[in-house]
Amino acid sequence: MTATVQPVTFEHLPDALGIGTGTPRISWKTRAEPGWVQCAYQLSIITEAGRWTGDRIESGESVLQPWPAKALGSGQRADVSVRVWGTADAEPSAWSPAAAVETGLLAPDDWMASPISPAWDEDRDSDRRPPLLRRTFELPRPVTAARLYVTAHGLYEMEVNGSRVGTDAFSPGWTVYGERLRYYTYDVTRHLGQGENAMGAWLADGWYRGRFGFNGGHRNLYGDKVALLAQLHVTHDDGSVTVVGTDGQWKASFGPILCTGLYEGEEYDARLLPSGWSRPGFSDGAWQPVVEGHRDPATLVAPEGPPVRCTDQVRPVNVTTSPSGKLILDFGQNLVGRLQVTVQGGAGSTVTLRHAEVLQDGELYTRPLRGAAATDVYTLAGGAPETWEPRFTIHGFRYAEISGWTGGDAAENVIARVYHTDMARTGWFECSDPDLNRLHENVRWSMKGNFVDIPTDCPQRDERLGWTGDLQVFAPTATFLYDCSGMLSSWLKDVAAEQAPDGTVPWYVPVIPGGDYWTPVRPGAVWGDVAVLTPWVLYERFNDAKILADQYQSAKAWVDLLDSLAGGSHLWNTGFQLGDWLDPSAPPENPSEAKTDRHLVASAYFAWSARHLGKMAGVLGKADDELRYLELARAASEAFAKEYILPDGRMTSDAQTAYALAIVFDLFPSVELRQLAGKRLAELVREAGNRIATGFAGTPVIADALTSVGELETAYDLLLEKECPSWLYSVAQGGTTIWERWDSLLPDGTVNPGEMTSFNHYALGAVADWMHRSVAGLAPLEPGYRRILFRPQPGGGLRSASAAHETPYGRASISWKRDGSGHSVEIEVPTGTTARVELPGRAPADVGPGRFEYVVEGVS
Repeated sequence: MTATVQPVTFEHLPDALGIGTGTPRISWKTRAEPGWVQCAYQLSIITEAGRWTGDRIESGESVLQPWPAKALGSGQRADVSVRVWGTADAEPSAWSPAAAVETGLLAPDDWMASPISPAWDEDRDSDRRPPLLRRTFELPRPVTAARLYVTAHGLYEMEVNGSRVGTDAFSPGWTVYGERLRYYTYDVTRHLGQGENAMGAWLADGWYRGRFGFNGGHRNLYGDKVALLAQLHVTHDDGSVTVVGTDGQWKASFGPILCTGLYEGEEYDARLLPSGWSRPGFSDGAWQPVVEGHRDPATLVAPEGPPVRCTDQVRPVNVTTSPSGKLILDFGQNLVGRLQVTVQGGAGSTVTLRHAEVLQDGELYTRPLRGAAATDVYTLAGGAPETWEPRFTIHGFRYAEISGWTGGDAAENVIARVYHTDMARTGWFECSDPDLNRLHENVRWSMKGNFVDIPTDCPQRDERLGWTGDLQVFAPTATFLYDCSGMLSSWLKDVAAEQAPDGTVPWYVPVIPGGDYWTPVRPGAVWGDVAVLTPWVLYERFNDAKILADQYQSAKAWVDLLDSLAGGSHLWNTGFQLGDWLDPSAPPENPSEAKTDRHLVASAYFAWSARHLGKMAGVLGKADDELRYLELARAASEAFAKEYILPDGRMTSDAQTAYALAIVFDLFPSVELRQLAGKRLAELVREAGNRIATGFAGTPVIADALTSVGELETAYDLLLEKECPSWLYSVAQGGTTIWERWDSLLPDGTVNPGEMTSFNHYALGAVADWMHRSVAGLAPLEPGYRRILFRPQPGGGLRSASAAHETPYGRASISWKRDGSGHSVEIEVPTGTTARVELPGRAPADVGPGRFEYVVEGVS
């Protein structure tokens, strides 16, 4: 048998330029004939010091394997190849193509540059015009390699000798800036040459000092000056190195951006763009000096995941004129990004772009945006056609209103450019019901629109915060659809950084002022449990125990806090809670007034997080902690049962969420009571006409709860219901993303009058994880899908379903179809994994890698 090793990857990065460790872990995927199993591997590493070839390592593992050689130094490159042996092979595979990994600046002493800001005075309480920065420098010899390391207080885009550097947007992203400021590494070799060169930077406020947050927002959250910190390392043909950093030799001026903000939008006057400003030879005598600041280089960190980029372009599907005479563009998809326009007109004429998710009475409806203006204004330079797109703002919209348009056919000359963290797509789902397919696409589009450097709750209004509860319930779905491992591992470090000394996890991370309701920060179930449950999901999906190790102290602090709050009762039944947030029966003005007792929710989550902390401790070899927290979980489960479960299996809160949590979290003291509770849950669903009666806590688990107690058809009835509130109600209303409220758009076509009404919120789309695992039948059985469970559970009248997932080992897939006599099933098990196949009417079977077909007779 033969095997082919695919290109090597490092850590969780699709591009390993500027990686933040000198000992990056190595992964690879193998293509081989069915039945081939790796039994050993060997690594070859080439650096400037020469080739290093390791010993043959007897192992079947191929994911996140330890770096075997001497640690790399700062800015050092290595080319890594792998070859493997199979159990039946006498000879190894061919060496894989070499994959490059290059470190960033690993030590604080590597940074010689200082952050620089314009020297002019500014009014810190008003909108401030963003600057341009530039400097020229001489390179004495030909260039063989050049790396530019960049970060900023605010947002930046770099240019070298007149050319844009990189394709990333909104860099350096949003972290807890005082603790962790991300820098990016760029290969700028082709931009430079011997002689005079120039660098330039666009800066903007971004999250650092721009207006952001509730109740009109807050300015200067992290500081009141934007600043650039950049360091260029140029290697010449003789091996010498020239370093050019930000210092007092740079100059500053205003550019064409008059104002830009994440909520406000961007105003740009093309007449004010200094031609050639980032090229050598530009006359900058009128530019002003800069001042040098200070940044502790120990707080600078390399990226763990990909940056934000433009990933797609969408053209209008319809162009109309509103009743008031405005030009309205419908892009057919609620998306997150900004418009690119090509327009021609006289110098000084302006084009105004406004954005919204919905129309009402034929007009752009902006009330749900609250304080976000979402308006871009472009002033033309005049003459030839001009193409423009904002740089430092982003909007959530399906519709755009354009005023002052002189660009001809808007359908041809306006494009919506989609922006989100550039994660690799890893998950697919399809079935015979087009409405379910649309629902799944809505989930995916909501994830894309809200994974913009951090996992936000909504991308359009004056909020856009990293709500911990939303991500906690959605993480299983997210990790199937996209490889968000690096992005979320980075964000979890910010969760730990923002965690209070007593273990309290904030409602959203990074933390900003939240008004009376969210400040001061208080511990809350579902939201705070992100510290325990999300690292576990990442471990389960990516087989990375380091994520557990990195987050263990954070997770432990959270559970210890709950233990202290519960005291001897082992019940978390005091204090403020959001409970089953956005239960559809709750008053619009008070979304926490759910049918389910909020302290029941809190106590259930206490037991669940304690159990998972015990499991984390077991993986990490912390035997004493494992015993302690599993015992704590047992005690909390028993206390929950005594307090909230009645002798007949009913619960003190006779509500869907109460039963669903207790069933999925395994809180019933006996199988008999669990089954009685399951029957009651199914009754409640039917009594509600199969309409949703759950919020943030119950929605992610209710389908699993029904399935696990033998009420599969009730789960399908719930999934397929179209009357409000239901998952398919929004589909029937033309929704193309998941809504914040089940009735964000009312049946009469008007927008929900509640102040909190978003049309792009992923949390209630967490049901997609059940669709992947139960409708299609593809789930991890061991961490990283090292062992896969194929267990389709057809129902609901579906004739077919399929799912595919790019696991850390390779593509796994399942497809089933129903005909008159039964079901046919096809599965694919990637090399490096095994699978358990459980089909209706057949005994379970264990299989190795390969493709398999099954026919299940007599099961309709």
